[in-house]
Amino acid sequence: MEKENDNRNSVVGSETSRRCGRFCLGPLTFHPLAVGDMVSLSNGCRRAERTTNTFKNGLVFSSRPVKIREKIRLRVEKDLFNWQGAMRVGFTNVPPSDRSLPLPIVAIPNLTDTQGHWAAPVPESHCQAASELEFWLSGKGSVYVTSHNIKQHELLTGVNLSKPLWAMIDIYGQTCAISLLGSEKRELFHTRRSCPAPEHLTSPDADSLNSLIPVSSLHGNSDESIACLDMKVPSDGGNVMDCVVCLDKQARITLSCGHQCLCNQCAVKVVKTFGICPLCRSKISTLSVGGT
Repeated sequence: MEKENDNRNSVVGSETSRRCGRFCLGPLTFHPLAVGDMVSLSNGCRRAERTTNTFKNGLVFSSRPVKIREKIRLRVEKDLFNWQGAMRVGFTNVPPSDRSLPLPIVAIPNLTDTQGHWAAPVPESHCQAASELEFWLSGKGSVYVTSHNIKQHELLTGVNLSKPLWAMIDIYGQTCAISLLGSEKRELFHTRRSCPAPEHLTSPDADSLNSLIPVSSLHGNSDESIACLDMKVPSDGGNVMDCVVCLDKQARITLSCGHQCLCNQCAVKVVKTFGICPLCRSKISTLSVGGT
C-alpha cells in the first residue's frame, strides 16, 4: 500500500517536480497562491506569518504532495497569548491549485467537515516560539506529531490514502508565524530529504528594469501579452531567484509591490487568475521585466 501511494504522490502537476538527486524529495515550500487572507509568505515561501489582529484566516498548504512517512519539520517563529488554541496540522487530497479564494477562515470545522480534509490541533504547550516539531502520515492513515518535548503522539486517524495528499496547516490562535525546515523520509537503507528551496532575493533597482507593463494589458490579447513578457532581457550580472509558483524557471518579472518572484509564463496566469502577489498578497497593478 505504501509503495503504491508513494507512486501516486510522486505525480505533481503545476507544482514542483524538480529533483536534485536520487534520494531527493524535491523542494518543500508553502503553496504561493493558496493562502489565507491574513497570511504573508517570505523566505522563498518557506515562512508564513498571520497578522496578530486576528486568530483566523491562516490556512497554508504544501507546494507539492507529500509521501507517506515523510516527516515535515516546522518551527514556530512567533506566538501571541491573547488568543486561545494554537496551530492545526493535517492533510488534504484537494490540490491547492484547485482552490478558489478567499479560503475558509479556519481548518476546523470549515474544512474538516468537507470531504478530503483531515486536521487536528497541536497542544498549545508545544507551539511556543522557537519550538520545532515534525508531523507525518503513517501507512495506516494516522497522523502523528513529535517534538523535543513531546513523544510521538497520534493526532488523528482515518486519512484516505487512495489519492495524493498535501500537507495542510492552519496558523491559528496563539501561533502567528511558522517556517518550513524541510522534510525527510527514512527508508530501509537510506534517508530521503527535501532539498533547499530558493531564497527570496530583493528586486533590482529601477534602473535595471527593462520595461513596465500595465496589468490591464494582460486581459486583452493573451498571445500578445505573453509575447511582450517573453522579450529578452539584457544581462546585468545580478542574481535571479526561481519562480515561486513553478520553482523551475527564473523569476524575471517584478510586481508593483517590488517582489521579483514570477517567471514570464506564471506571471500572466497569476495576474489573470488571482491578481495578487504570491508573497505579500498586494494587488498587482504593473509588471516590470528585469533581471538577468
